[in-house]
Amino acid sequence: MTLELFTQYLFAGITYGSIYAIVAIGFNIIYNTTGIINFAQGEFVMLGGMISISLLPFMPLPLAIGAAVVLTMLFGALLEICFIRWLESPGVLRMIIITIGLSILTREAALHIWGESVRSLPYFIGNEISAIGILGARISPQVLWVVGTCGLMVLFLSIFFKTTSVGREMRACASNRKAAILCGINTRNMVTLSFMLSAGIGALAGSVMSPITSTSYDIGTGLAIKGFTVAILGGMGNSMAAVGAGLLLGLLEAFSISVVPLAFKDAIAISFLLIILFVRPHGLFGSSTAAGLKEF
Repeated sequence: MTLELFTQYLFAGITYGSIYAIVAIGFNIIYNTTGIINFAQGEFVMLGGMISISLLPFMPLPLAIGAAVVLTMLFGALLEICFIRWLESPGVLRMIIITIGLSILTREAALHIWGESVRSLPYFIGNEISAIGILGARISPQVLWVVGTCGLMVLFLSIFFKTTSVGREMRACASNRKAAILCGINTRNMVTLSFMLSAGIGALAGSVMSPITSTSYDIGTGLAIKGFTVAILGGMGNSMAAVGAGLLLGLLEAFSISVVPLAFKDAIAISFLLIILFVRPHGLFGSSTAAGLKEF
């Protein structure tokens, strides 16, 4: 393998790994606060991309992305209020079925609204032929936006959960909900906020990745599987470790293309997930107990 090809695979792995990490962080935010594994997380990513594309003809790109993030956050709050909040101590299996059902409903609604066409936002800087030369490889500037967004998101969440009163209340809810209630924290609002925050993160990821990967109504399922794989790999509830796990999976997929056909790329993630669940179910970077929001 030449240096140029190695660099190309390396940056491709980092790009997709960053996307997977952002999706996994969305999984972990909701899991930490509620114990729910939200399989509709991939649909938040899809909605962010599709809404921003639809709004672009009417407003500048930054405003379109910002509006898409806000609308997706409201949609996440609506899902929680309508389908999650009224449940009394639901079982894990019941919640998985509900979130999968919400994912299917959201995907079908997107199909009726936007159709089957594949769309994408314009590149934030330059165009599709613009590239940066690094060690002989040609890298799109949009890659830097994806990686930078992932890094800034982790930094923002770390500051949010450690320094703000709302963030500390969410951490308390994650640590011990009964104790949080006794302290006067409205845990229901914290759960709604966790869905909004997770939806906003997913929407921002969907907008930033759209110029590279394009967007369609059905991309959410694949991203949910990859994000869940990364969340499990990093240790469910450990969002900091999800970044490392996402990069690991992204690099594994990128370099596997040189060995196996591209059609088997998704099978690698599924196989990796099954291996982790059998061998180390608490993740490569996690302990046998979920780390919780304190890991931020």
